[in-house]
Amino acid sequence: MTNFTATARRDARAADALLRSTIVTLTLVTSAVHASLGGPLFTANAIGYAVLAVLMVVPGPLGHIRMLVRLALIAFTTATIGGWILFGARFPLAFVDKAVEVAIVMLVGFELWYVDGGPAAITRWTRDALQAVLRAAR
Repeated sequence: MTNFTATARRDARAADALLRSTIVTLTLVTSAVHASLGGPLFTANAIGYAVLAVLMVVPGPLGHIRMLVRLALIAFTTATIGGWILFGARFPLAFVDKAVEVAIVMLVGFELWYVDGGPAAITRWTRDALQAVLRAAR
């Protein structure tokens, strides 16, 4: 039974690594697309995506708050898609990039559910973190 458990754990770690590397790769792809467009808004967007991609893989203490990075990546990507819907130019690369961004939102959402336990676990974590901050403020 131990062999099966060890194999399952190793397979789960491999799946986690594949999921995370896919998210980071797609995030860097959309960062490169925005960087190639030029202009201050696209450059800021490219920098935002690049920073979030790095934060997705930085080890150490940031690993404990990776859920916040995931939520930030979803919010940032959703805001970018919303901005494009409202104001963006409609050309072929834009549509490809929006497909990449939708994939990012879906994969990060899956990772939030798979790794962080979904909305209930995130709500508990948020409540506990806020209570800790309030205790520290007293």
